[in-house]
Amino acid sequence: MSSPTAPLDLPTTFGALRASNYQPLSVREEMRINLERRLEEGRPLTSAVLGYEDSVLPQLETALLAGHDIILLGERGQAKTRIIRSLVELLNEWLPIVAGSEVRDDPFAPISAYGIDLVAEKGDETPITWVHRSQRFAEKLASPDTSMADLIGEVDPIKVAGGLFLDDPRALSYGLVPKSNRGIFAMNELPDLAERIQVGLLNVLEERDVQIRGHLVRLELDVMVVATANPEDYTNRGRLITPLKDRFGSQIRTHYPYELTTEIAIIHQEASLPTSPKPIVVPWFIDDVVARVSHVARKSHVISQRSGVSVRLSIANYETVVANALRRTLRTNDATVVPRISDLSAMVQSTQGKIEFDTMDDSDSDQVIGALIALAVRQCFTEHVLLDEASEIVNEFEGEALVHTGDDLPERNYLEVLEAMPSLDGPVRRVAGPVASDGELAAAVEFVLEGLYLTKRLAKDASGARALYRSRNR
Repeated sequence: MSSPTAPLDLPTTFGALRASNYQPLSVREEMRINLERRLEEGRPLTSAVLGYEDSVLPQLETALLAGHDIILLGERGQAKTRIIRSLVELLNEWLPIVAGSEVRDDPFAPISAYGIDLVAEKGDETPITWVHRSQRFAEKLASPDTSMADLIGEVDPIKVAGGLFLDDPRALSYGLVPKSNRGIFAMNELPDLAERIQVGLLNVLEERDVQIRGHLVRLELDVMVVATANPEDYTNRGRLITPLKDRFGSQIRTHYPYELTTEIAIIHQEASLPTSPKPIVVPWFIDDVVARVSHVARKSHVISQRSGVSVRLSIANYETVVANALRRTLRTNDATVVPRISDLSAMVQSTQGKIEFDTMDDSDSDQVIGALIALAVRQCFTEHVLLDEASEIVNEFEGEALVHTGDDLPERNYLEVLEAMPSLDGPVRRVAGPVASDGELAAAVEFVLEGLYLTKRLAKDASGARALYRSRNR
């Protein structure tokens, strides 16, 4: 993605910049001032994440106002990286630097040999370029093979071959941290760094400088450091050295959504639904069940809670259920794409690989995932559906009534069931809503029948996404 073009009226020389009364600020001062303005105006720190308004974001605001380096602790899928990237919005839109500087030298106080020499030589004629805030963010995913050259820098053999001495600071090739000068440097999964590399970050976080190998070079950096880590790796038994932990000013714990409504809102915000020639309508109970599967998984003793159950699971499951409904609709030629309970079986493929099991073999994972889905459906049904006609429906099944359902059946099959079983009509229309389409009525039929089965009032013979509902007495 190309960066924005700087406005033409911005100063292009050091003298013009000085004459414009520009006042340089440190990164922390810049972010603090912009955050204070947001708070005074009643605007949130970020609107990119949901569910953190009363927990994580107030702590983050406090840390930024205090000027702290920050580490976010949380399991996977808790929007840690998104939070970090949103901090860029607290930087000023444009920043003046010495033209050609690798470390974004401030013309008022350059730190590199290149910047110092250029300002000394040209004075007020030193050329100035402007950097957009989107370019003032660098991010690195930590890994055991990350080197000091990646983060701090190394002697560039090409520059040495060009005639520079080994101890000449101009022979250095800078790493990500110096190149993040006057910006934000983010390190994801910090404990995955080798310990000797962690030691190399100590000066960055405390003395605000970097030293490259045995070279007599010292760069006074102005950089905000933000990192992420899994809590399991951040304990005393983990892989992060204690002196590095001590350098971070604030430690903030992230979490999964507390409320189902928050998880559903995140799903709606993040899910990428397939392009469809027909309208896609997702019933409220499908929203609820998909989100609830993740919530029950986060409480399951079978699922590894150390690894966590990411919100990405909910998003992927939602996309899969809608896609399965679209696949059926294209074959049955129904008017609308409406996911049903039978479409939930497709979630097995999108759940595999996103959860880890604690006490069992992966070979039984299909059954575990099926049990999680069934529990979510039962909870949704018992919490939201008041079925006064349950005994009447059960009585109809005592006769010859049998109902086939499946993710390959058209809507008309379910409408025929409603015509044949008057006791189902009222509950189904209450669940589907007053202006429900045929597709929504079909989905509601499956939901009511599955709820009756899961509350032990009907029996079910199932094979994959197909089912036969019948009386428990047969």
